[in-house]
Amino acid sequence: MNRFLERLVLASAVGALSLAGSSGVALAQGHGHGNGKNKDQAQDQGNQDQGNQDQQEKKKQQKQQKQQKQAEQQAAQQERQHAREQQQQEQQAAQQERQRQHQEAIDARQAAQRKEQRQHQEAIDARQAAQREAQRQHQQAIDARQAEQAAAVQRRQERVHQQQQADEAQRIHDERAAIDARRANREARLSAQRQQELINEQQQRQARYAVLLDERQQRAEQLAAELRAQKRLNQYRFQQAYLDRMRQQRLAVEQARYYNYNNDPYFYTAPTYRYSYGGRSYETSQYGADLLRQSLNNGYEEGYQAGRADRQDGWRADYRNSYAYQDANFGYNGFYVNQTDYNYYFRQGFQRGYEDGYNSRNQYGTVVNGKYQLLAGLLSTLLNLTNLR
Repeated sequence: MNRFLERLVLASAVGALSLAGSSGVALAQGHGHGNGKNKDQAQDQGNQDQGNQDQQEKKKQQKQQKQQKQAEQQAAQQERQHAREQQQQEQQAAQQERQRQHQEAIDARQAAQRKEQRQHQEAIDARQAAQREAQRQHQQAIDARQAEQAAAVQRRQERVHQQQQADEAQRIHDERAAIDARRANREARLSAQRQQELINEQQQRQARYAVLLDERQQRAEQLAAELRAQKRLNQYRFQQAYLDRMRQQRLAVEQARYYNYNNDPYFYTAPTYRYSYGGRSYETSQYGADLLRQSLNNGYEEGYQAGRADRQDGWRADYRNSYAYQDANFGYNGFYVNQTDYNYYFRQGFQRGYEDGYNSRNQYGTVVNGKYQLLAGLLSTLLNLTNLR
Protein backbone atom coordinates (compact mmCIF):
# COMPACT_ATOMS: atom_id res chain seq x y z
CA MET A 1 0.00 0.00 0.00
CA ASN A 2 2.86 2.47 0.77
CA ARG A 3 4.44 1.74 -2.58
CA PHE A 4 1.12 2.60 -4.32
CA LEU A 5 0.92 6.07 -2.62
CA GLU A 6 4.51 6.85 -3.54
CA ARG A 7 3.80 6.10 -7.23
CA LEU A 8 0.62 8.29 -7.14
CA VAL A 9 2.48 11.34 -5.70
CA LEU A 10 5.23 11.00 -8.31
CA ALA A 11 2.69 10.97 -11.18
CA SER A 12 0.96 14.15 -9.86
CA ALA A 13 4.25 16.06 -9.69
CA VAL A 14 5.14 15.13 -13.26
CA GLY A 15 1.75 16.40 -14.54
CA ALA A 16 2.07 19.78 -12.73
CA LEU A 17 5.51 20.42 -14.19
CA SER A 18 4.23 19.73 -17.72
CA LEU A 19 1.28 22.16 -17.31
CA ALA A 20 3.44 25.02 -15.98
CA GLY A 21 5.89 24.80 -18.90
CA SER A 22 3.15 25.06 -21.53
CA SER A 23 1.53 28.14 -19.88
CA GLY A 24 4.84 30.10 -19.73
CA VAL A 25 5.55 29.60 -23.38
CA ALA A 26 2.07 30.80 -24.35
CA LEU A 27 2.36 34.01 -22.31
CA ALA A 28 5.74 34.84 -23.74
CA GLN A 29 4.46 34.45 -27.30
CA GLY A 30 1.43 36.68 -26.60
CA HIS A 31 3.42 39.62 -25.35
CA GLY A 32 5.78 39.57 -28.30
CA HIS A 33 3.02 39.78 -30.97
CA GLY A 34 0.68 42.24 -29.19
CA ASN A 35 2.80 45.27 -29.83
CA GLY A 36 2.35 45.24 -33.68
CA LYS A 37 -1.46 44.71 -33.96
CA ASN A 38 -4.51 46.56 -33.09
CA LYS A 39 -6.53 46.18 -30.04
CA ASP A 40 -9.33 44.10 -31.70
CA GLN A 41 -7.04 41.73 -33.36
CA ALA A 42 -5.21 41.52 -30.19
CA GLN A 43 -8.46 40.82 -28.42
CA ASP A 44 -9.52 38.18 -30.98
CA GLN A 45 -6.14 36.76 -31.05
CA GLY A 46 -6.16 36.74 -27.30
CA ASN A 47 -9.46 34.96 -27.25
CA GLN A 48 -8.26 32.49 -29.83
CA ASP A 49 -5.06 31.98 -27.96
CA GLN A 50 -7.02 31.61 -24.78
CA GLY A 51 -9.18 28.98 -26.46
CA ASN A 52 -6.20 27.17 -27.82
CA GLN A 53 -4.54 27.41 -24.48
CA ASP A 54 -7.65 26.12 -22.82
CA GLN A 55 -7.81 23.21 -25.26
CA GLN A 56 -4.16 22.50 -24.79
CA GLU A 57 -4.58 22.77 -21.05
CA LYS A 58 -7.52 20.47 -21.26
CA LYS A 59 -5.61 18.04 -23.39
CA LYS A 60 -2.70 18.20 -20.98
CA GLN A 61 -5.03 17.65 -18.11
CA GLN A 62 -6.63 14.74 -19.95
CA LYS A 63 -3.17 13.47 -20.77
CA GLN A 64 -2.11 13.91 -17.15
CA GLN A 65 -5.29 12.23 -15.99
CA LYS A 66 -4.67 9.44 -18.46
CA GLN A 67 -1.07 9.15 -17.38
CA GLN A 68 -2.19 9.38 -13.74
CA LYS A 69 -4.80 6.71 -14.44
CA GLN A 70 -2.22 4.59 -16.22
CA ALA A 71 0.14 5.14 -13.30
CA GLU A 72 -2.62 4.20 -10.93
CA GLN A 73 -3.45 1.13 -13.05
CA GLN A 74 0.21 0.23 -13.19
CA ALA A 75 0.47 0.74 -9.44
CA ALA A 76 -2.68 -1.32 -8.91
CA GLN A 77 -1.39 -3.94 -11.32
CA GLN A 78 1.96 -3.95 -9.55
CA GLU A 79 0.15 -4.14 -6.23
CA ARG A 80 -1.91 -7.05 -7.50
CA GLN A 81 1.25 -8.62 -8.86
CA HIS A 82 2.88 -8.05 -5.51
CA ALA A 83 -0.15 -9.51 -3.74
CA ARG A 84 -0.07 -12.50 -6.09
CA GLU A 85 3.63 -12.96 -5.50
CA GLN A 86 3.12 -12.62 -1.76
CA GLN A 87 0.21 -15.08 -1.96
CA GLN A 88 2.35 -17.45 -4.00
CA GLN A 89 5.15 -17.07 -1.49
CA GLU A 90 2.70 -17.75 1.31
CA GLN A 91 1.32 -20.74 -0.61
CA GLN A 92 4.83 -21.99 -1.27
CA ALA A 93 5.68 -21.50 2.39
CA ALA A 94 2.47 -23.30 3.39
CA GLN A 95 3.19 -26.07 0.87
CA GLN A 96 6.74 -26.36 2.15
CA GLU A 97 5.35 -26.51 5.69
CA ARG A 98 2.89 -29.19 4.65
CA GLN A 99 5.69 -31.08 2.89
CA ARG A 100 7.82 -30.73 5.98
CA GLN A 101 5.01 -32.00 8.20
CA HIS A 102 4.26 -34.78 5.69
CA GLN A 103 7.92 -35.75 5.64
CA GLU A 104 7.98 -35.68 9.43
CA ALA A 105 4.90 -37.94 9.46
CA ILE A 106 6.59 -40.28 6.95
CA ASP A 107 9.74 -40.30 9.04
CA ALA A 108 7.67 -40.98 12.17
CA ARG A 109 5.81 -43.84 10.44
CA GLN A 110 9.05 -45.28 9.11
CA ALA A 111 10.59 -45.01 12.57
CA ALA A 112 7.51 -46.71 14.05
CA GLN A 113 7.68 -49.39 11.34
CA ARG A 114 11.36 -49.97 12.00
CA LYS A 115 10.61 -50.20 15.72
CA GLU A 116 7.73 -52.59 15.05
CA GLN A 117 9.91 -54.67 12.71
CA ARG A 118 12.66 -54.73 15.29
CA GLN A 119 10.20 -55.82 17.98
CA HIS A 120 8.69 -58.38 15.60
CA GLN A 121 12.15 -59.73 14.78
CA GLU A 122 12.97 -59.87 18.47
CA ALA A 123 9.75 -61.80 19.05
CA ILE A 124 10.63 -64.18 16.18
CA ASP A 125 14.12 -64.64 17.58
CA ALA A 126 12.65 -65.32 21.01
CA ARG A 127 10.19 -67.89 19.59
CA GLN A 128 12.93 -69.55 17.56
CA ALA A 129 15.14 -69.69 20.61
CA ALA A 130 12.25 -71.19 22.59
CA GLN A 131 11.60 -73.69 19.79
CA ARG A 132 15.26 -74.66 19.67
CA GLU A 133 15.22 -75.13 23.40
CA ALA A 134 12.03 -77.18 23.21
CA GLN A 135 13.53 -79.26 20.38
CA ARG A 136 16.67 -79.77 22.40
CA GLN A 137 14.66 -80.90 25.41
CA HIS A 138 12.47 -83.08 23.16
CA GLN A 139 15.55 -84.64 21.61
CA GLN A 140 16.97 -85.24 25.06
CA ALA A 141 13.70 -86.92 26.03
CA ILE A 142 13.80 -89.02 22.84
CA ASP A 143 17.41 -89.99 23.52
CA ALA A 144 16.48 -90.89 27.07
CA ARG A 145 13.52 -93.00 25.89
CA GLN A 146 15.64 -94.66 23.23
CA ALA A 147 18.31 -95.42 25.78
CA GLU A 148 15.63 -96.79 28.10
CA GLN A 149 14.09 -98.81 25.27
CA ALA A 150 17.51 -100.12 24.25
CA ALA A 151 18.14 -101.13 27.85
CA ALA A 152 14.69 -102.75 28.00
CA VAL A 153 15.33 -104.58 24.71
CA GLN A 154 18.65 -105.78 26.03
CA ARG A 155 17.03 -106.97 29.26
CA ARG A 156 14.27 -108.66 27.28
CA GLN A 157 16.83 -110.32 25.01
CA GLU A 158 18.71 -111.50 28.06
CA ARG A 159 15.50 -112.91 29.52
CA VAL A 160 14.67 -114.57 26.21
CA HIS A 161 18.15 -116.00 26.03
CA GLN A 162 17.87 -117.26 29.58
CA GLN A 163 14.43 -118.67 28.80
CA GLN A 164 15.76 -120.32 25.66
CA GLN A 165 18.53 -121.88 27.69
CA ALA A 166 15.97 -123.05 30.24
CA ASP A 167 13.75 -124.36 27.42
CA GLU A 168 16.66 -126.19 25.88
CA ALA A 169 17.53 -127.70 29.23
CA GLN A 170 13.88 -128.67 29.69
CA ARG A 171 13.76 -130.15 26.19
CA ILE A 172 16.85 -132.22 26.87
CA HIS A 173 15.35 -133.32 30.17
CA ASP A 174 12.06 -134.22 28.49
CA GLU A 175 13.84 -136.13 25.74
CA ARG A 176 15.81 -138.10 28.29
CA ALA A 177 12.65 -138.70 30.27
CA ALA A 178 10.89 -139.83 27.10
CA ILE A 179 13.75 -142.18 26.28
CA ASP A 180 13.63 -143.57 29.80
CA ALA A 181 9.86 -143.91 29.57
CA ARG A 182 10.03 -145.72 26.25
CA ARG A 183 12.67 -148.01 27.66
CA ALA A 184 10.48 -148.69 30.67
CA ASN A 185 7.46 -149.19 28.39
CA ARG A 186 9.26 -151.79 26.38
CA GLU A 187 9.92 -153.62 29.61
CA ALA A 188 6.33 -153.29 30.86
CA ARG A 189 3.89 -154.42 28.16
CA LEU A 190 0.16 -154.57 28.70
CA SER A 191 -1.79 -157.75 28.56
CA ALA A 192 -3.55 -158.76 25.34
CA GLN A 193 -6.95 -158.13 26.98
CA ARG A 194 -5.98 -154.59 27.98
CA GLN A 195 -4.62 -153.94 24.51
CA GLN A 196 -7.95 -154.90 22.97
CA GLU A 197 -9.83 -152.69 25.44
CA LEU A 198 -7.69 -149.71 24.44
CA ILE A 199 -8.22 -150.43 20.74
CA ASN A 200 -12.00 -150.59 21.25
CA GLU A 201 -11.96 -147.26 23.15
CA GLN A 202 -9.89 -145.74 20.37
CA GLN A 203 -12.29 -146.88 17.66
CA GLN A 204 -15.26 -145.49 19.59
CA ARG A 205 -13.49 -142.15 20.10
CA GLN A 206 -12.75 -141.85 16.43
CA ALA A 207 -16.31 -142.64 15.42
CA ARG A 208 -17.69 -140.00 17.79
CA TYR A 209 -15.07 -137.50 16.64
CA ALA A 210 -15.93 -137.96 12.94
CA VAL A 211 -19.60 -137.21 13.70
CA LEU A 212 -18.64 -134.14 15.72
CA LEU A 213 -16.53 -132.72 12.88
CA ASP A 214 -19.55 -132.86 10.58
CA GLU A 215 -21.75 -131.11 13.15
CA ARG A 216 -19.27 -128.26 13.65
CA GLN A 217 -19.49 -127.24 10.00
CA GLN A 218 -22.90 -125.59 10.50
CA ARG A 219 -21.64 -123.49 13.42
CA ALA A 220 -18.60 -122.43 11.37
CA GLU A 221 -20.78 -121.18 8.52
CA GLN A 222 -23.02 -119.24 10.94
CA LEU A 223 -20.03 -117.52 12.57
CA ALA A 224 -18.52 -116.71 9.16
CA ALA A 225 -21.72 -114.87 8.20
CA GLU A 226 -21.55 -112.89 11.45
CA LEU A 227 -17.92 -111.92 10.77
CA ARG A 228 -18.79 -110.68 7.27
CA ALA A 229 -21.70 -108.65 8.64
CA GLN A 230 -19.39 -107.07 11.25
CA LYS A 231 -16.77 -106.40 8.52
CA ARG A 232 -14.14 -108.26 10.55
CA LEU A 233 -12.22 -109.24 7.42
CA ASN A 234 -9.00 -110.34 9.12
CA GLN A 235 -10.86 -112.55 11.62
CA TYR A 236 -12.94 -113.94 8.75
CA ARG A 237 -9.79 -114.87 6.79
CA PHE A 238 -8.31 -116.52 9.89
CA GLN A 239 -11.44 -118.60 10.42
CA GLN A 240 -11.51 -119.68 6.76
CA ALA A 241 -7.87 -120.78 6.98
CA TYR A 242 -8.67 -122.68 10.18
CA LEU A 243 -11.59 -124.45 8.45
CA ASP A 244 -9.37 -125.40 5.50
CA ARG A 245 -6.96 -127.08 7.88
CA MET A 246 -9.82 -128.81 9.64
CA ARG A 247 -11.10 -130.20 6.30
CA GLN A 248 -7.68 -131.71 5.65
CA GLN A 249 -7.71 -133.09 9.17
CA ARG A 250 -11.15 -134.62 8.52
CA LEU A 251 -9.66 -136.64 5.66
CA ALA A 252 -6.94 -137.96 7.98
CA VAL A 253 -9.59 -139.04 10.51
CA GLU A 254 -11.44 -140.96 7.80
CA GLN A 255 -8.24 -142.77 6.85
CA ALA A 256 -7.90 -143.97 10.48
CA ARG A 257 -10.51 -146.62 9.74
CA TYR A 258 -7.72 -148.58 8.10
CA TYR A 259 -5.24 -148.04 10.92
CA ASN A 260 -3.21 -151.05 12.15
CA TYR A 261 -3.52 -150.74 15.91
CA ASN A 262 -1.39 -153.80 16.62
CA ASN A 263 1.70 -151.99 15.33
CA ASP A 264 1.16 -148.92 17.54
CA PRO A 265 3.19 -149.12 20.81
CA TYR A 266 0.56 -147.00 22.59
CA PHE A 267 -1.83 -149.93 22.76
CA TYR A 268 0.57 -152.28 24.50
CA THR A 269 2.50 -149.73 26.61
CA ALA A 270 1.60 -149.20 30.26
CA PRO A 271 0.74 -145.63 31.42
CA THR A 272 3.74 -143.61 32.54
CA TYR A 273 2.18 -140.18 33.38
CA ARG A 274 -0.69 -138.79 35.36
CA TYR A 275 -2.31 -135.43 34.61
CA SER A 276 -5.30 -133.72 36.17
CA TYR A 277 -7.77 -130.84 35.60
CA GLY A 278 -11.27 -130.05 36.73
CA GLY A 279 -10.79 -132.03 39.93
CA ARG A 280 -10.12 -135.36 38.13
CA SER A 281 -6.94 -137.27 37.30
CA TYR A 282 -6.08 -139.20 34.16
CA GLU A 283 -3.28 -141.55 33.12
CA THR A 284 -1.55 -141.80 29.76
CA SER A 285 1.62 -143.01 28.10
CA GLN A 286 4.41 -140.99 26.54
CA TYR A 287 2.37 -140.80 23.31
CA GLY A 288 -0.59 -139.24 25.08
CA ALA A 289 1.68 -136.82 26.96
CA ASP A 290 3.29 -135.72 23.67
CA LEU A 291 -0.15 -135.13 22.14
CA LEU A 292 -1.24 -132.98 25.12
CA ARG A 293 1.93 -130.90 24.78
CA GLN A 294 1.11 -130.46 21.11
CA SER A 295 -2.45 -129.39 21.97
CA LEU A 296 -1.08 -126.56 24.15
CA ASN A 297 1.24 -125.36 21.38
CA ASN A 298 -1.47 -125.70 18.71
CA GLY A 299 -3.80 -123.64 20.89
CA TYR A 300 -1.15 -120.96 21.43
CA GLU A 301 -0.41 -120.74 17.69
CA GLU A 302 -4.09 -120.44 16.69
CA GLY A 303 -4.82 -118.03 19.56
CA TYR A 304 -1.95 -115.75 18.54
CA GLN A 305 -3.27 -115.53 14.97
CA ALA A 306 -6.85 -114.92 16.16
CA GLY A 307 -5.79 -112.19 18.60
CA ARG A 308 -3.73 -110.42 15.96
CA ALA A 309 -6.69 -110.55 13.52
CA ASP A 310 -9.03 -108.91 16.06
CA ARG A 311 -6.46 -106.19 16.75
CA GLN A 312 -6.07 -105.52 13.02
CA ASP A 313 -9.88 -105.30 12.67
CA GLY A 314 -10.04 -102.85 15.58
CA TRP A 315 -12.30 -105.30 17.45
CA ARG A 316 -12.53 -105.66 21.21
CA ALA A 317 -10.54 -108.49 22.80
CA ASP A 318 -12.73 -111.60 23.23
CA TYR A 319 -10.99 -114.93 22.74
CA ARG A 320 -14.13 -116.94 23.68
CA ASN A 321 -15.92 -115.56 20.61
CA SER A 322 -13.43 -117.16 18.23
CA TYR A 323 -14.55 -120.29 16.39
CA ALA A 324 -11.12 -121.86 16.85
CA TYR A 325 -11.46 -121.51 20.64
CA GLN A 326 -14.99 -122.95 20.59
CA ASP A 327 -13.94 -125.86 18.34
CA ALA A 328 -10.52 -126.52 19.95
CA ASN A 329 -9.95 -129.61 17.77
CA PHE A 330 -7.18 -128.49 15.47
CA GLY A 331 -4.36 -131.05 15.64
CA TYR A 332 -6.50 -133.78 17.22
CA ASN A 333 -6.92 -136.99 15.24
CA GLY A 334 -8.88 -138.99 17.81
CA PHE A 335 -5.88 -140.93 19.12
CA TYR A 336 -4.32 -141.50 22.56
CA VAL A 337 -6.37 -139.09 24.72
CA ASN A 338 -10.02 -138.15 25.01
CA GLN A 339 -11.27 -135.26 22.91
CA THR A 340 -12.35 -133.31 26.00
CA ASP A 341 -8.81 -133.55 27.40
CA TYR A 342 -7.34 -132.28 24.14
CA ASN A 343 -9.93 -129.46 23.99
CA TYR A 344 -9.13 -128.34 27.53
CA TYR A 345 -5.38 -127.95 26.97
CA PHE A 346 -5.88 -126.48 23.49
CA ARG A 347 -8.02 -123.71 25.03
CA GLN A 348 -5.42 -123.09 27.76
CA GLY A 349 -2.84 -122.43 25.06
CA PHE A 350 -5.32 -120.49 22.89
CA GLN A 351 -6.19 -118.00 25.66
CA ARG A 352 -2.54 -117.10 26.24
CA GLY A 353 -1.73 -116.97 22.54
CA TYR A 354 -4.71 -114.69 21.91
CA GLU A 355 -3.54 -112.25 24.61
CA ASP A 356 -0.01 -112.14 23.14
CA GLY A 357 -1.29 -111.70 19.57
CA TYR A 358 -3.83 -109.02 20.47
CA ASN A 359 -1.24 -107.03 22.47
CA SER A 360 1.69 -107.64 20.05
CA ARG A 361 3.90 -109.21 22.69
CA ASN A 362 5.53 -112.53 23.62
CA GLN A 363 4.74 -112.87 27.31
CA TYR A 364 3.69 -116.51 27.17
CA GLY A 365 5.44 -117.81 24.10
CA THR A 366 8.13 -117.40 21.48
CA VAL A 367 8.78 -118.20 17.82
CA VAL A 368 10.49 -121.51 17.06
CA ASN A 369 11.20 -122.37 13.41
CA GLY A 370 8.59 -119.86 12.28
CA LYS A 371 5.85 -121.16 14.59
CA TYR A 372 4.47 -119.63 17.78
CA GLN A 373 4.91 -121.92 20.78
CA LEU A 374 4.46 -121.67 24.51
CA LEU A 375 7.53 -121.21 26.64
CA ALA A 376 8.77 -124.62 27.76
CA GLY A 377 8.58 -123.74 31.43
CA LEU A 378 4.98 -122.51 31.13
CA LEU A 379 4.04 -125.55 29.05
CA SER A 380 5.34 -127.92 31.74
CA THR A 381 3.50 -125.93 34.41
CA LEU A 382 0.18 -126.03 32.55
CA LEU A 383 0.46 -129.73 31.74
CA ASN A 384 1.78 -130.63 35.21
CA LEU A 385 2.55 -134.27 34.40
CA THR A 386 3.42 -136.68 37.20
CA ASN A 387 5.74 -139.54 36.31
CA LEU A 388 4.29 -142.83 37.49
CA ARG A 389 7.66 -144.60 37.53
